[in-house]
Amino acid sequence: MATEFEQQLRSVSLRVTQPRLAVLTAVNTHPHSDTDSIIASVRQKLPGVSHQAVYDSLHALTEAALLRKIQPSGLVARYESRVGDNHHHVVCRSCRRIDDIDCAVGDPPCMTPSDDHGFVIDETEVIHWGLCPDCAAAVQADADVIADPVTARTTSKIKIKNDS
Repeated sequence: MATEFEQQLRSVSLRVTQPRLAVLTAVNTHPHSDTDSIIASVRQKLPGVSHQAVYDSLHALTEAALLRKIQPSGLVARYESRVGDNHHHVVCRSCRRIDDIDCAVGDPPCMTPSDDHGFVIDETEVIHWGLCPDCAAAVQADADVIADPVTARTTSKIKIKNDS
């Protein structure tokens, strides 16, 4: 994997450095990671690396289009190594999990603007929001407990019993 990352860096005329390789590895291993998570991952391999070295690497790799930076509304910036295609994202409103969604085929709504204001548009970014399967199941389980007072009492007794 390191050799592949070295080739990627050289292909965009970037020097091969340990922080850049570690950042590429971290983002490739954990897509949609925030900066703090990337720093923690890089420091497992390079304990002495500075925050600034990671920030500089993220910036250089993003500028070179080896990484993509996304920032859904209300969230910190995230980074991914899936670049060069027009994919979109789905974000869980509860746990903030982010997954990739391939671009829809055919004539999806809102992909062609009603007025481009003279822009030459080359990309459309779509972010879908909702609940991931785990959070949706938890919401449904909570709704089931509230809907059934007998289950709610039983669940309360179990919770108290587990706490002691």
